[in-house]
Amino acid sequence: MNADAVSAAPRIAVIVPCYNEALTVAAVVARAKAALPTATVYVYDNNSTDETAAIAQRAGAVVGIERYQGKGNVIRRMFADIDADIYVMVDGDNTYDLEAAPKLIALLRSQSLDFVNGARVGKEAEAYRAGHRFGNRVLSGLVQWTFGYQFSDMLSGYKVFSRRFVKSFPAQSKGFEIETELTIHALELRMPSSEVPTAYGVRPEGSASKLSTFRDGFRILVLIARLVKDERPLQLFGLLGVGFAIASLWFGIPVVIHFLATGLVPKLPTAVLATGLMLISVMSFSIGLVLSTVTKTRREMKRLAYLTYAPLA
Repeated sequence: MNADAVSAAPRIAVIVPCYNEALTVAAVVARAKAALPTATVYVYDNNSTDETAAIAQRAGAVVGIERYQGKGNVIRRMFADIDADIYVMVDGDNTYDLEAAPKLIALLRSQSLDFVNGARVGKEAEAYRAGHRFGNRVLSGLVQWTFGYQFSDMLSGYKVFSRRFVKSFPAQSKGFEIETELTIHALELRMPSSEVPTAYGVRPEGSASKLSTFRDGFRILVLIARLVKDERPLQLFGLLGVGFAIASLWFGIPVVIHFLATGLVPKLPTAVLATGLMLISVMSFSIGLVLSTVTKTRREMKRLAYLTYAPLA
């Protein structure tokens, strides 16, 4: 595929991961078709116990099934199965502003971007629970501090991707932490990206959120820690090395001063501890250097995979 073909008639896929969204999925499919008449709407059902899949099919969506439980597993399957030039990812709960999708796609195309994040702006207090809002700020802040500032609402389920983003994304997450992984993928490869505020509504009565503030927040925190270890090993192990070195000097300097003054080492266990801490510090720096080289190689491979696909013109 060449860039001109993508520019002339981009194939648009609206991808909707769903679990027990029988109350809302038909409305999501209808709104997607109305906003993007030329797009194909894909709904992948994730072991729903209601009629989500059947309702989505009757509404005109292409329905797929993913048996491995978790939103991350569904997104990974959709990215692998679906072939398009532009992908609009949206949740099946009918809370996102699908009418804004043409604007997000126009931005993606006009600036030849690979990723546009739809930042949620809740018009009603019930739309965006305080616990979720606080957790999102904390987790987004951690990612901004570690990987760079660009996105204010990292956990939004409303995102638009280019083909080169989707097909170079090495999805690893199983659950709701997939949004964090998607964001960090864009930041790590320094992809041309943007963020657009979009309206965020409330779920209809009888529809419940599948996101657990504490359980999924902890999983996202663990994912961030793992990604820091994988993508910023020198900074992580270097910081640990500095900590061990400071502790070694804290315990060791009084022993050395006493030895220089008297020729004696009265606190042998303290001297051994200080020596051990300094050795651990050196080992931590060494591990960071080795892993940094591995990370650089892996990042180059991801970059090469990303460059095998034509950009949107």
